[in-house]
Amino acid sequence: MSRSGTYVVRRGPLAEQLAYRLRIVSVFARTEFKLKYAGSALGYLWSLAKPSLYFAILWIVFGHLFRTNVPHFPVYLVVGVVLYTFLADAVSLTLPSIVVRGAVLRRIAFPSLTIPLATTASTALTFLLNCIAAGIFIGASGIAPRGSWLMLVPLFVEFYVFVLGISLIFSSLYVRFRDAGQVWEVLSTVILYTSGIMYPLRILPDWAQKVVALSPLVQVVQDARAHILGGDPRAASYTAIAEPHVFPILIAFAALGLGLMLHRHESPRFPEIA
Repeated sequence: MSRSGTYVVRRGPLAEQLAYRLRIVSVFARTEFKLKYAGSALGYLWSLAKPSLYFAILWIVFGHLFRTNVPHFPVYLVVGVVLYTFLADAVSLTLPSIVVRGAVLRRIAFPSLTIPLATTASTALTFLLNCIAAGIFIGASGIAPRGSWLMLVPLFVEFYVFVLGISLIFSSLYVRFRDAGQVWEVLSTVILYTSGIMYPLRILPDWAQKVVALSPLVQVVQDARAHILGGDPRAASYTAIAEPHVFPILIAFAALGLGLMLHRHESPRFPEIA
């Protein structure tokens, strides 16, 4: 501990520094996950409540009232809802995380990047549990697993890269500009209704399909549906994206690069203004 009362991390070999930072991320992520359900009688089940409510409302509206005529529509819908919920929850929880831990940053010298990393990692744990629940639902719907489902792993890695990038951007901006919270609230609603979560993209004009196909969320959702429902030729026409996948993948990594640059630029001011 320094004379000022601030804990200082000792410098060491690169491997030791990386191991130390990974331990911090791991501790913060576990703490975030536990605190999220602390004092709750239902615990993790509350995390299922939000996507389940989304699913129920959208299924009633688009599956029964407006009838999109999408084969296996409940499965089609649950894939989109689970992925969108991960994006929305990860950014919403990470956005104020640096401000919430401002006191910790002022007392302990550790990389501030570990805070958004830990928060997104905690949300990713919830996402994996939701994926298990979704898998049970898909199996109960009569869809058998296939080898193509292994392609979901790199898709989810790409999606996490995108989610982490957006989370870093908004959490870094929020420290200086509290309006970032309101911007994300509006933007998340726009994303929900323009990403084909509850309707097939084919109903959009050609130019609109080309625009939304650039979104990593849209690409991952559509590809995940294609791998899960690919055995049904009727469903293939509702899941395929004609646009090259390279653009949304580049956008996902560009978002991460921008988030890292912005965080690095703003991080020296975090202890003072967080």
